[in-house]
Parts: sequence; C-alpha cells; structure tokens
Amino acid sequence: MKTVDTKEYISMLRTLIEEGKQVSMIISGSSMAPFLIHARDHICLKSPSGELRKGDMVFYQRSNGEYVMHRIYNVKNEEYYLIGDAQTVIEGPIQREQIFIIKVKRKGKWIVPEDFQWKFFAHIWPNIIPLRRTIIKTYRFCKR
Repeated sequence: MKTVDTKEYISMLRTLIEEGKQVSMIISGSSMAPFLIHARDHICLKSPSGELRKGDMVFYQRSNGEYVMHRIYNVKNEEYYLIGDAQTVIEGPIQREQIFIIKVKRKGKWIVPEDFQWKFFAHIWPNIIPLRRTIIKTYRFCKR
C-alpha cells in the first residue's frame, strides 16, 4: 500500500471538485464517531450548492491547512460553527469557501438525509453535547 501526504492528496481532490466532479475517500479519524468509523466508512465530496443548514455534514479546511469533517452546529451571518459527532467543542467561524459538502457511505450503504440515522445525528445529536461523552462511553462498553 502506498502512503500519500493528506494535504497533497486532498489538494488533488479539491482540483477535481472545483471542476465539478465528485470524489470519494475512506474516513480517517474519529471525530464523527459513532456515526462514521475510521477506515470503514466513506465520504463523497463535491462543491456545495444551495443553502447549508444546521445538521449538514461538511468537510472543510481549517486556516492551518488541516482537513476535517464535522457537522454544522449553527449558522450566523453566513459564518458556520461546526462540531464533530464525537466532540464537545464547537469550532468556528468557518467561511463557506472552506467547505465541501458530502454524502456518506456507512457500513457499505450510502446514507441520505431522509434516513433515520442521518436525521438522528443531524437533529438530535447536536442538541445533546453535554451528554455525548457518557453516551459514547456507554455505547463502547455495550459493544464489547
């Protein structure tokens, strides 16, 4: 298996996205657990079209150059505040030009906004930030 620098790889993907293409990649990291799992699930990136709303999952580039996938927690004055599903700290403001929109392949199945899992993590999960650590610990304990 060949190892590629993430920033270089995503820069190449970004060029394809800006040409109007969709690109897919495997999830790396745990900020979107338990909805998405490292090295199991995929995301498909494209340029955003239309309004971005609370609950949407987005892939974006931080000002330090890192690429991260989180969920929109709030939108204020065309600035976006984001949080990972496994996190309790809200990040922002993020500008729209830093954002790519995604669709998700979870456990081998493409998940769309109409699916229960998507709705749960888009509408309920963002509102229970103080309880996340307890829920995730309980989930991990039960999976053993």
